Amino acid sequence: MSGFDAIRSFLLRRKINAHPFRLQRAKRICNMEQAVTVGILYSFRDREEFELIRKYVSYLREMKKKVKCLVYYETKQEPYVSYSKIDFDFVGKKSHAPTGVPTDHLITNFIEEEFDILIDINFTSALVLTYTTAVSRANFKVGRTDQYQDDYDLLLATTKDNGVKAFLRETDTYLQMINKS
Repeated sequence: MSGFDAIRSFLLRRKINAHPFRLQRAKRICNMEQAVTVGILYSFRDREEFELIRKYVSYLREMKKKVKCLVYYETKQEPYVSYSKIDFDFVGKKSHAPTGVPTDHLITNFIEEEFDILIDINFTSALVLTYTTAVSRANFKVGRTDQYQDDYDLLLATTKDNGVKAFLRETDTYLQMINKS
């Protein structure tokens, strides 16, 4: 991480800690069976990986879940992939300030929505997705152990090297097991 990135990350963390949603969020452990709404944050890397995300969203829809996926891309143009406008929103670099604070209504709407489960698949450490996860009103947040741990309710010990497929498999396994009544 360069010096500039470290400063941006520090400033973003200060913004996150001061955000009112961070204090107002109602934490509630929720398994996949109990969940009605699921939010997914994903940082686009390639088409094959996106296909995995698209299939996972379809799988959740088959389980009668209302799914919303916010996809962040770092290229100048939106990636050319087929997707459902109902399930996916794409945002790029112009959707946030250089510090990572969002300026796009798609991101602010995502933050304000109270998902039962939020799954963070931010493998590129995009600041805007870090901010979105941290201040989201989601009841139960799932992420990886190599991310900022105070932002999550469930941390999974998968790394970037294991890939999205392993992370989704782990996520699905644990969300099926926890809080069974």
